[in-house]
Amino acid sequence: MRLFASAPPRRTTTPFSLVLAAVLLLVGGLLLALPDRADAADTLISQGRPATSSSVEDVTFGPEKAFDGDPATRWASAEGVDPQWLRVDLGPSATVSRVKLVWEAAYATAYRVEISADGVTWTRLATETAGNGGTDDWTGLTGQGRHLRVYGTARGTPYGYSLYAVEVYGTSGTTPPPTGAFTVVAAGDIAAQCTASSSSCAHPKTAALAQRIAPAFYLTMGDNQYDDALLSDFRNYYDKSWGAFKAKTRPVPGNHETYDPAGPLAGYKSYFGAIAYPQGEPYYSYDQGNWHFVALDSNSFDDPAQIQWLKDDLARNTKGCVAAYFHHPLYSSGGHGNDPVSKPVWRILYAAGADLVLNGHDHHYERFAPQDPDGRATAGGIVEIVGGMGGAEPYDIETVQPNSQKRISGTYGVLKLDLTDTTYTWQYVGVDDRVKDSAPTYTCH
Repeated sequence: MRLFASAPPRRTTTPFSLVLAAVLLLVGGLLLALPDRADAADTLISQGRPATSSSVEDVTFGPEKAFDGDPATRWASAEGVDPQWLRVDLGPSATVSRVKLVWEAAYATAYRVEISADGVTWTRLATETAGNGGTDDWTGLTGQGRHLRVYGTARGTPYGYSLYAVEVYGTSGTTPPPTGAFTVVAAGDIAAQCTASSSSCAHPKTAALAQRIAPAFYLTMGDNQYDDALLSDFRNYYDKSWGAFKAKTRPVPGNHETYDPAGPLAGYKSYFGAIAYPQGEPYYSYDQGNWHFVALDSNSFDDPAQIQWLKDDLARNTKGCVAAYFHHPLYSSGGHGNDPVSKPVWRILYAAGADLVLNGHDHHYERFAPQDPDGRATAGGIVEIVGGMGGAEPYDIETVQPNSQKRISGTYGVLKLDLTDTTYTWQYVGVDDRVKDSAPTYTCH
């Protein structure tokens, strides 16, 4: 149990007269300093702030529980895995002077307290190498940034890491804190023709991961069911995994949904029904917070009706942030490569100030820097993510495209998107609950 960050004073022998004089001086100093100490009291700046974590034991132990001010609730990570981390968004330019941790029985023997301006580059504020649980109160800290995290590297028990509370004290930034925070889980290229009875079957594992994250809703980027997306296959495979949260899923079709012998998208439409056709077509839009989401069918980007609907939909939009998702990526370093069928849609989205595009088709994870439809890097461009590792056989990275910032192949997982009224960021999380990539935090156009 740590009470202070600083080392304890060295013990020495002192004559009584000197001790008495020191005590009198100390008391007098405290009396004179009392008003200033009250004025300079640390302010709690972390309670109720948006929080994320590397994993959760289950949905009842989410990262927000460590910041809700309730001493009976807690965050808990997946068991038996190092490292793990818990992170809170304090708002722009927060200054941190103190961090108090209240551990549950599953504590850390070694961990770091770190701060970051962008969620990518971290500066260490405190280090514990011999933790014994209880309460750790790190005082006298000096740090400035937006994100603070507790990064556990060694567990004190065979279980995971668990914190009743992380209290961050200091001064909030002058910029108003982000509001309307919510989380979305996304993946494409999901259900191979296998079930959890096979240890090599991946889509039950990505489904379990998606449920542990417990987002506001789920979205898919096509090729939901392999190989020909028959209704019977949806029922036998997809429904046994990702079907567990079907009611909270907002899908789009991929090219495999067009291979159904009963007709293009026949099994897809029969399985999802109004969930995939809320506006009568396989393309639709909806809002969450200050975000406008546009779900498109990239199999029919040559359909004038869909293109006109997209233009009209974006013209009516009143939200400050725009995300679109569809199957075929305009840019990809994977086996399928760039798909020019999506360029006209990119031009429409770019002209409307869209922020984010999510795709599948290539079976890997990749993120791109903001770029325009012609592939020129620009701060006002669209951020594209390829997230095709939902369960289908992985593809190799073949030709690295300009503006590609990170590529991962062979590791199944999902996108965990954290959005606010003005910003967005995400992590690519593997089925082992470990974060494989963390993106910068972007501000909506």
